[in-house]
Order: sequence, then structure tokens, then C-alpha cells
Amino acid sequence: MKQVKAKKHLGQHFLTDIAIALDTVDAFGKSGNFSKAIEVGPGMGVLTKPLLNRDDLELFVIDIDTESVEFLKEDSTLDETHLIEGDFLKIDLNQLFQGEKFGIIGNFPYNISTQILFKTLEYKDQAMEVVGMFQKEVAERIASPEGSKVYGITSVLLQAFYDIEYLFTVDEHVFNPPPKVKSAVIRLKRNDVAALDCDEKLFKTLIKSAFNQRRKTMRNSLKPFIKDSIKDNEVFNKRPEQISVQGFIDLTNLIQEAK
Repeated sequence: MKQVKAKKHLGQHFLTDIAIALDTVDAFGKSGNFSKAIEVGPGMGVLTKPLLNRDDLELFVIDIDTESVEFLKEDSTLDETHLIEGDFLKIDLNQLFQGEKFGIIGNFPYNISTQILFKTLEYKDQAMEVVGMFQKEVAERIASPEGSKVYGITSVLLQAFYDIEYLFTVDEHVFNPPPKVKSAVIRLKRNDVAALDCDEKLFKTLIKSAFNQRRKTMRNSLKPFIKDSIKDNEVFNKRPEQISVQGFIDLTNLIQEAK
């Protein structure tokens, strides 16, 4: 059967190591609270085949690459209703899963991997788990705790609603074509937070404002938000990477109340 050609503009790097594929699939579904799943960017199906062997999952697969979709039509047992040619970033997951809970898995295209996670946040009440392959530095940023130099906007926003585990590092040579960087598999499992105990819009605004000037103290980066009544609070002497998710929630409430 003709192989699918990796396309640079789609960020495709096909995993060739079956053992890593099996480890990735085995890490998926540990929360046990969903029975439907979607694989993003299956390529030639290295994850798809072991996923289809799982009797606990109803699998949907989506790829924007026509060549990959045609390959999987011939090389897998997926029926046409479960094999979708389209853009994951544009699909209505609520409509696809009819409001039911689901999981997301994939060897994610590096050029949209962060966007995939932000889309996951849009469906956080349904998206119970994500297991994915990322560029290593992106995976480290997502999973890092406060105090880390790579802790940032994505760390805080995702950790507010998901428990995140860095599972394992993956070398360049197990992909075709090999990427120029190492990769990593991480797992996000939905936590018990239904909604943040603060104004979520202001929460996001403060996080972005703080980390966009991460070398400055909060007193300088958040100056437009700080009223005289709270300007002496010691939290403003810190830099954003020193503040936990709960710390940003408390900060949001502090600024909101001072209004």
C-alpha cells in the first residue's frame, strides 16, 4: 500500500516506533469516566490501530490531510461515520459527541498543538482527558509548576482545570521525517473544578498581562489594574512565575474587590 507523504505545512512527523505508540495508547483512558474518544492527526494510523483494539472506547478519527484519510479508509476498520476529513480546530465537538464526555488523543501536529489544548479548554465540561505527543519544550511548559522558568500562560490556564503529568520523552529518530527537536507525551486529566472562584475573564486578562512582561514584578506588569487600596500587598512584589493557579485566583479577587 502506498505510504502517506508527510507534509511540512501540516506539521506532520509520523511516529514509527510501535512500542511508543502502545505506551501512548495504554496511558489513555485512565480516568475511566468516558467511553468516546477522538484521535487528532492519525497520519498512517500508528495510534489508530491499537486504539481500535480497545473495547472500552468508541473511536472517532479526524485529519485535515486527504491522503491520510484515504489511507485509513483502506488500512483500518473505521467506518465512514467515524473517519472525518476536516480541521479539528473548527469541528463542533458538542455536536459530534452529543453532549457526552470524551477523551482526546494524538501525535499532535506541532504547529497547532497549543491551539488543540485551548480548544480542549472550550469543552472542559466534556473533555475529560487528553494524551498527546508534543514538542518537548511545549510539554514541559504545560506541565511545569510555579517556580519554573518555563511556567507561563498555558501552564496556569490548563492547570486550573486539569491535572497534568509529563509521561515520557521521545527521541527524534522514531519519526519520519525526524523533527529537529525532542518530543514528549503528556496526560491531562480533568480535575474537580467546575468553575473558578473568581471572574474568569479578568483571571485570563491578568495572567496574560503578567506573563507578557514576565521579567517585571507584578507591581509593574499589572500597574493599570492596581488601586491605591491594595498597592502595598506583597503579592505585587512577585514575578508571575512565582504565583500558583490558586494565587492567580486570589489575585483576581483582590483586584476585583478593589474596583
